Amino acid sequence: MELLANIDVDNLEKAIRFYGASFGLKVGRRFGVSGVEMLGSSAPIYLLAKAEGTQAASTTAQRRTYDRHWTPVHLDFVVEEIESAVQKAVSVGAQLEEPVATHKWGRLAHMADPFGNGFCFVQFLERGYDEIAN
Repeated sequence: MELLANIDVDNLEKAIRFYGASFGLKVGRRFGVSGVEMLGSSAPIYLLAKAEGTQAASTTAQRRTYDRHWTPVHLDFVVEEIESAVQKAVSVGAQLEEPVATHKWGRLAHMADPFGNGFCFVQFLERGYDEIAN
């Protein structure tokens, strides 16, 4: 099975600049004015241009909004050094939502991109998640 990540954005060029500068991703393929494939992660990330206020799906009355919103699914970007990753992302429009927290397994930064999507930076320490695995 292959995993693809898709992120709705209201401004494709702004999203390309943000995800390129924050994560070092590069444009793979463009799909006209409606999408772009970003490469450089362990899975391709597709940025999809979707206008604010459009219906999210035919099965819901929810409309797309690019204010900060919550979803139970988000991306975690594993980094070697969390402070520099946070600083770089904030410098191009991300928000650090809480101070970086240190846990037994590693360090975690709760972030939001300029389009209201949450993501995290994770810096593993010692044995990473093996520190807490059964």
